[in-house]
Amino acid sequence: MPKSAKKPKRLPKWLTRPGRQLTSSRYFAPAVARLAVWYLKLTFHTNKWVVEPDDILDRVAPELPAIAAVWHGQHIMLPVIPIGLKGAAMISKNLDGEITARVAHAFGAETIRASGGRAATKALEKGGMVGFLEMLKVLEKGENVLQTADIPKGAARRAGPGIILLAKRSGRPIIPLAVASSRRKTISRAWDRTTMNLPFGKSAICVGKSIYVDKNASDAELEDARIVLENELNRITKRAYELTGVPE
Repeated sequence: MPKSAKKPKRLPKWLTRPGRQLTSSRYFAPAVARLAVWYLKLTFHTNKWVVEPDDILDRVAPELPAIAAVWHGQHIMLPVIPIGLKGAAMISKNLDGEITARVAHAFGAETIRASGGRAATKALEKGGMVGFLEMLKVLEKGENVLQTADIPKGAARRAGPGIILLAKRSGRPIIPLAVASSRRKTISRAWDRTTMNLPFGKSAICVGKSIYVDKNASDAELEDARIVLENELNRITKRAYELTGVPE
C-alpha cells in the first residue's frame, strides 16, 4: 500500500511566538511603512522610467474621474508612479493593509479601508459592500479610484466582476494600468506572483484603452466587459515588461 502523505511539521512555539509578538506591536506597522516609503523613493529615483503613451494624461483628462485598474502583485510602485494619475485605493483592514495604507498616505493618496472576498458573504463580512459604496461616493465627488482587478486569494490575473459592476453603477471608465521593472524579484509562491521592483533598473508604465460599461448592460455584456478588461491588462502588462528590456 502506498504510504500516506506526511503532514508538514509546524514550527515550534519558541520560534513562532517572537514573530507574533513583533507583528502585534503598535510600533511594527509604522516602522515597516517608513522603511517601505524610503525603499520606494530609492527605487523610483534610481530607475529610468518610460511611459507609454507618453501623453497619457492629456488623453485621459476628458474622461476623468476614472477607475484605474491594475493586477494584484504589480501594484507596489503605484504610489510613486510619475504620470500624476492619483486616486483613492481600497485597502484591506489586516496588518498588510495597515502598512500599505500608511505608505499610500505618505505619498498623498486617499484610502478606503475595506476588502472583498471570493464569496458574497465573505465580501459583506470584510466590508466589501461598504468599500464598493465608498468608491462610488469618491467617483461621484469627481475623484479617481484605484482598484486591483483580480480578486484577493483568487486566480491571479483573472479579472473579477466587482470592478465591472463599479464601472456600470458609476458610469465612469476603467483605465487599465501596468507597471514593470527590469530589475525585480518575483515571489513565486504568492497567489498573485507579487513582484518587488528593485533599484537601478529600467521601469515602464503602460496605460491601456479605456473601457466603458453601459448602465443597462446585461449579465452577458458584463461578462464580455470583464473579458475585455482581463485581455487588455494582460496585453499592457506584457508590453510594459517588453519596454524594460527584460520580458516576463
